[in-house]
Amino acid sequence: MYRQFTGLWQLSRRTITTSARRQVDNSVKKKQKLFQEDNGMPIHLKGGSKDALLYRATMALTVFGSAYVVYELFTAAMPKKPH
Repeated sequence: MYRQFTGLWQLSRRTITTSARRQVDNSVKKKQKLFQEDNGMPIHLKGGSKDALLYRATMALTVFGSAYVVYELFTAAMPKKPH
């Protein structure tokens, strides 16, 4: 059992120490320039089509959820008719 633990330890140590680091491009300056630009666009839509899609989906869910809450409140407030 001890051999299994030492083998696992060596394997985990080897994969961690030999893994190559990914170089990530620093895009903060580009994003700052994009979002601080005065082009008359609301800040929540400056990210592009993905932001616009997310905004529309959020608005649709909000409207649907609000209508559903009003419907449920209305049905809860009305007495049930006896059959």
